[in-house]
Amino acid sequence: MDNDHAYTTTTYDKVSPVEFTYKMSAQEVEDFVKLRVSNNYLFSGRRNTSMWAWRAILKHMGLQHKMSHCQASKKWENMKKRYKDLKHPPDGVKVFPESWPHFKLMDDATEGRLEGNAPILKAVPTNGDFLPNSRAKKRKVSMFINSAGPLLEGGPEIEVSLNGDEDEEEGSEEMVGAMQEMENKRDMMESERQVLDREKQVMERERLVLLRERAVLDREVAALDRDRASLERERATIEREKAVLQRERAALERDRDAVSRERLALERERARQERMSAARGGAEEATEENHVDVTDRKERFLNLFEKLIENF
Repeated sequence: MDNDHAYTTTTYDKVSPVEFTYKMSAQEVEDFVKLRVSNNYLFSGRRNTSMWAWRAILKHMGLQHKMSHCQASKKWENMKKRYKDLKHPPDGVKVFPESWPHFKLMDDATEGRLEGNAPILKAVPTNGDFLPNSRAKKRKVSMFINSAGPLLEGGPEIEVSLNGDEDEEEGSEEMVGAMQEMENKRDMMESERQVLDREKQVMERERLVLLRERAVLDREVAALDRDRASLERERATIEREKAVLQRERAALERDRDAVSRERLALERERARQERMSAARGGAEEATEENHVDVTDRKERFLNLFEKLIENF
């Protein structure tokens, strides 16, 4: 077919120069972490605040020509990730935190023990002399192929035209800010979760203490119930004995009344006999003496019986 054209657009990655990462010394790492913790307020999550904050830290450390803000942010994220992997390893995985020289430093930073150990910086938006970020650039190449006539032997005519370079930055500052905000929220939620876990442990300990105290109280209540039941049984026994004593006392009162009546009768009998003796004279003295002996024995018996009642 005449004038048959074909268009092909191909995107090629332009190789970027190698991005070298500056290796900090141990003292620089310590200053880096302290500055990041002490100036946490600069990382508010709003647009471009993360870039300005990291640039302020790098400038304070004199590393603005050796590291970019993206490299500083990446180093901080890597240190946090390594600390979390060593602090909270998966189940069954044995780790050795002391093998990483910065573990204690990050542990102090996470627990808030480094706050205020570094100067408070002020992040000012600026485009000063800072190390730029190395970005990979993409070039779009459009190929115009004209197959109407052969340019070479047996080959189609190919025209290649460059449409220009279109730089595409990897990760805008908005995305970095959003990620930083999400990280801050995640750290805040993790801190709140740890606080809740500690409060839960305290409440669990208090619940166990209350359970033990309740068990002690239950045992004491059971002992009091047993003592109350024993007292009730003793009270019932005392009441029965009291009733028996009352019945016996009533019987004794009746016996005492009977003895009193017998004594009165005996006194009347003795008086009558004395009157009769005086009237009859000596002839009947022997008979009277017999009656007197019987009366005396009866009186002695009544006296003994009365004493027995009183002693009982």
